[in-house]
Amino acid sequence: MTTQPPGFHHIPVMVEEVFLWLRIEPQRVYADGTLGGGGHSEAILGLMKGSGILYGIDRDPDAIAATGERLKDHKNFRAIHGNFHDVKDLLPSGTKLSGGLLDLGVSSHQLDTKERGFSYHEDAPLDMRMDTSQGETAAELLNRISERELTQALYDFSDEKWAARIAKVLVERRQKYPLLTTGDLVEVVDAAIPKAVRRKDTAHPARRAFQAVRILVNAEITPLRQALDDWMDLMIPGARLCVITFHSIEDRVVKRAFQTMKNPCICPPKAPICTCGKTPIARILGGGAIAPAQTDVLQNPRARSAKLRVAERL
Repeated sequence: MTTQPPGFHHIPVMVEEVFLWLRIEPQRVYADGTLGGGGHSEAILGLMKGSGILYGIDRDPDAIAATGERLKDHKNFRAIHGNFHDVKDLLPSGTKLSGGLLDLGVSSHQLDTKERGFSYHEDAPLDMRMDTSQGETAAELLNRISERELTQALYDFSDEKWAARIAKVLVERRQKYPLLTTGDLVEVVDAAIPKAVRRKDTAHPARRAFQAVRILVNAEITPLRQALDDWMDLMIPGARLCVITFHSIEDRVVKRAFQTMKNPCICPPKAPICTCGKTPIARILGGGAIAPAQTDVLQNPRARSAKLRVAERL
């Protein structure tokens, strides 16, 4: 049973599915690019039986401090503070992986820690940074971003139908006083979306806006495609990259990246033969997106939107 370190918790999703597809073997080298509370990493270490190396990467200093301390007795575990987007710079030169895991999105700890500012359920400082040691907060970003940029971000990162209206109301609001708390952002959304629409919405009306702002603050989507290519570059033949997503925006990026790895040819569709010279570097496993088991969803409701995609290096 996975334990959680004091001050940091994260319930890992699709653990059994990850084990099935990642195929952990002793004396190999693996990397968990989103360490979080260490649930996946702890279980992987158990299967490695003290041999090989597992690198645990996370941009959240809380995760590195707490989970790194809890797993310190595993001599084959290496905690690394950094963004998995920069995996080639973070891992020792020459590292080749037998498998990698990316559990994208926000951790339970980040959502449930009020002062981190990820949740729309409680009024708190508008931060949303996954790495609190650097970068601008959500408040700083929202008080300087243009109306056009914000509208585009809401469309691109959350498919928000009321993007233009929310951006307009936000800009008007900040001219009177700056947005400082999550409650301020919720008020903007409430003012922008008609009451009739909000009443029909079974979920919180601010969820899409919060998702888009969080993605924008942490630059989660733009570098993701290149990051997936970099992770696959580090894989040995037969190694598998498992990626868990929680919303359609990031899942779309992963799906397209894996499809390109499977079929990178850029020749015209009607060309009689391939002349671009690009050859497949991976194959897609599991038939596409793999859904969590019902027992997983019952144990952790946040797993209901999870999807697992797996690509194997050729």
